[in-house]
Amino acid sequence: MMKIAYTHLWVHDQEVALKFWTEKVGMEVREDVSFPEEMGAFRWLTVGPPGQDEVGIVLMAVPGEPVMDEQTQKQVQDLTAKGFAGTVFLTTEDCQKSYDELTARGVEFTEPPN
Repeated sequence: MMKIAYTHLWVHDQEVALKFWTEKVGMEVREDVSFPEEMGAFRWLTVGPPGQDEVGIVLMAVPGEPVMDEQTQKQVQDLTAKGFAGTVFLTTEDCQKSYDELTARGVEFTEPPN
């Protein structure tokens, strides 16, 4: 049976995204690998929820050539800046408790849980 191992989010800055997902949301780093000699600035950076080792979120920098032409790269960067970088749905047993913990760590929500 096939299973989903990774989902990805486009990010402008992998370091900023890494700090957000680990320090504020509470994820752990799974992989942080780069091959500058072979792949230039490409960095494979993943995080995931503690205790759920089979699932990871790839924090993917918006690539340029040869993956995306300049116009496409700009469009993806613009969408990412507006908050449309992909979607990750999280679940919790106590929504209010998780909201309070994340808010205390600096996560901003558009509205409180209802």
